[in-house]
Amino acid sequence: MAGGPEPDGASATDQRIALAHEWEELVARVRGLAPRFSTFLAPPRWQDLAATVGDGTGVLINVARECHALLVTSGGVTAVPLPDLSSGEVHDRTARHLARLHMTNAAAQLMHHTRQRAQVRKVYATYQAHHAAKVHMAEAQAELDRTLLPDLAWLWDTVAEPVLRALDETNPASGGRHRIWWCPTGWLSFLPLHAAGHHDGSGRSVLDRTVSSYVPTLRALARATRSPEPDPCDRDRLLVVAVQEAADMPPLPQVAEEVRLLREEFGAERLTVLEGPDATRDAVLSRLATHRWAHFSCHGRQDPFDPSRGGLLLSDGTLGIGELSRGSYRGDFAFLSACMTASGGLDLSDEAITIGAALHYSGFRRVVAALWSIDAETATVLARDVFRSLMKDGLFRPEGSAVAVTGAAIRLRHQSPEHPSRWATFTHIGP
Repeated sequence: MAGGPEPDGASATDQRIALAHEWEELVARVRGLAPRFSTFLAPPRWQDLAATVGDGTGVLINVARECHALLVTSGGVTAVPLPDLSSGEVHDRTARHLARLHMTNAAAQLMHHTRQRAQVRKVYATYQAHHAAKVHMAEAQAELDRTLLPDLAWLWDTVAEPVLRALDETNPASGGRHRIWWCPTGWLSFLPLHAAGHHDGSGRSVLDRTVSSYVPTLRALARATRSPEPDPCDRDRLLVVAVQEAADMPPLPQVAEEVRLLREEFGAERLTVLEGPDATRDAVLSRLATHRWAHFSCHGRQDPFDPSRGGLLLSDGTLGIGELSRGSYRGDFAFLSACMTASGGLDLSDEAITIGAALHYSGFRRVVAALWSIDAETATVLARDVFRSLMKDGLFRPEGSAVAVTGAAIRLRHQSPEHPSRWATFTHIGP
């Protein structure tokens, strides 16, 4: 009826339009305040993102009906078709990989519980159960390694080799190795692209051809590289968080050894050690704000169905991803000698909800993390190798951490090429 009230739907539509105009006006006013606000809430320009990779390449992999790798270099963006990659096969291979990891973790838990029972009730039945659990654990680990090798070869054939071929043609590597920042999407983010290859001595592998890191986004890489590198100083301290035992988890035999080797490399006077009951969530969060470097030797936990529940197991509970990501730090390096610290969630796989990414987002430029559960002895060997590589003339230089992690992984592979679960898990995040 003419002159009557407008329908509720029309009124709501008009209100939304008005609010949208008001929002645009407010954003425009903020961008006009000063030159530094000119890009407020604007999407990043590719020129700005390209500048962050320097002589390297950001590789963003789109997994959809048609798959491509976007190669971001200082000269521009190139789309490389990946015709042999399909979202269906990525899903199937990742699902099988995660199932094998779950079986291995369940076998490790069973072995821990049967060991505890055998120590308390020393009878034939408990010893027999523990022996059976050990056999089951060995079988699960062997199955993981046996299937991981062909997965790495498939990653090379479908993703890495086409990317490197394109780079060789358009942006040849300086010094023989490409510097790459991988940014996978979807379920591909659960697989070790940095270790893709035919590990048969042919050199057809990412480890042999690149120095690889991961980044949650190129904007996160830009933020990490924006500030100049601080000068090394012998007064800087390393925060060491060492928790050997956590509730319902097997003890970690490598914790004491990692603390010892760090004291050896840095000197006791340059360490802040939070150990055992002193390693509480509040204590760790407060110390992270005052240390440029951190090393965590403890259990890590991740739930692929609810990744926000993941975190580091400390003496008074789990230091969660949410707590870590809410911090604002000025750190240069964090080493996570803990399980599943580079693993995210299934439902929000594009969101990079991982422990390592949380530390990176909160201000630690470079983070070493693990995609799955790690062998205690192997973790200590890699930590020793990385820290010794980064110590130059008594000063710690984490700007070389990507090269150090790559070299350490290669040396582990030389020792046991048939066990990729030991050397393909370690990742580097950041510049």
